[in-house]
Amino acid sequence: MGTAERHEAPARDVAAHTTAERSTEAPDRDIPSDGRGQEKARQERLSYRPLWIEEPARRRRLPDPVRTAAVRAVLIIAVTLLQAMVAFLCTMAGSWLAAPMVISSVVSTIVATWCALDVWVTRQVWNQRNGVVSAPSSTARALRRERRRARRQARAAERAQERIRRSGGTGRLSHP
Repeated sequence: MGTAERHEAPARDVAAHTTAERSTEAPDRDIPSDGRGQEKARQERLSYRPLWIEEPARRRRLPDPVRTAAVRAVLIIAVTLLQAMVAFLCTMAGSWLAAPMVISSVVSTIVATWCALDVWVTRQVWNQRNGVVSAPSSTARALRRERRRARRQARAAERAQERIRRSGGTGRLSHP
């Protein structure tokens, strides 16, 4: 068997195999098959593996103002890196464009730094205005819960004492 024959042989086997698979299935979805096609379809579904599996997000989505600041910062930083690369290449080539590109790269670096700081400040301001989600194991939360419980008990005891004073002692088993 020559090399050409070896390369053609699997192709013929694959074609025969696919036509054999098609013939066992029902020709139409509305027509029920003898059961072998259904078993095969079930096996295909079991062996089917999706390209990706959606998982819940580990972290919550960024707030809108923070996200817009972050996108703006990423775009400006990308442009700055591009300008720096062009300035470097122009300098290496000895082009007249090197001096303006170096100056604009320095200015862009300052603007990119400002944008990165803007993301940080926007995030801090948003957290301060809208509050930070506390962790379930927070010790501060447990202390607040204990204080609240103590206040409720004190108020309930005070109301009970007030009720006794208002009733004037009626309902007691012994009168002095």
